[in-house]
Amino acid sequence: MAPVEGYDAAAYGDRISGIYDSWYDESLDPTSAVELLASFAGSGRALELGIGTGRVAIPLAARGVTVCGIDVSESMVRQLRAKPGGDQIEVTMGDFADVAVDGSFALIYVPFATFYALLTQEDQVRCMRNVAARLDPGGRFVLDGFVPDSARTVSPLPVSTENLSMDEVVLDAMRHDPLHQVIEGHHIVISRKGTELYPLRIRYCWPSELDLMAQLAGLVLEERYEDYDRRAFTGSSEGHVSIYRKPQVAGNP
Repeated sequence: MAPVEGYDAAAYGDRISGIYDSWYDESLDPTSAVELLASFAGSGRALELGIGTGRVAIPLAARGVTVCGIDVSESMVRQLRAKPGGDQIEVTMGDFADVAVDGSFALIYVPFATFYALLTQEDQVRCMRNVAARLDPGGRFVLDGFVPDSARTVSPLPVSTENLSMDEVVLDAMRHDPLHQVIEGHHIVISRKGTELYPLRIRYCWPSELDLMAQLAGLVLEERYEDYDRRAFTGSSEGHVSIYRKPQVAGNP
């Protein structure tokens, strides 16, 4: 399956930055995430991969945690800078798989399934290894994501209606490449102003695959929850929050 022409790492953020917060205001409530992450950060520094508009970073910083971030989209970071407290957060521009920042961190995290924005298994493994190199001994790497539905193997996926009102229709038109675990397509917004396209491309992972990536990087799975409220992860869970820890001593968890 040939990728959508012209799509690059910044395309998603650059297109959606102006409406991202309003679109996901309810479905991506950061409150529980901030509570859990603050408990892991303690008095140490925290680093967010794919910091975007700062939906998690700004309230986490307001809890007294020193937060830094990485993002590839200048448009998303401009939205962060425009928010109260956003100009106090140090942001490095670039591919977050490189974790190209100075120093080490008690906590590195990547919320809202953003880890899937790394589009190859090689990039995802590289990210894990670079995260491990930047964690303090005993530090944690926290990420969340959806649990893939193995029954959804058709391509293209059925077009779905995500929102419907008198003035606007939001559709999702996606295709699925199960061989490479890639989903790509567009959020399509049709309104009185015309039609807008918001491209998306992700490479999803099963939790077991993430665990192997972490093992290759020298990280240990400490806990897995269904969500940030710490509900138990079960075989029927549709999402997960996975917490990996860097051993205090190499080879000794």
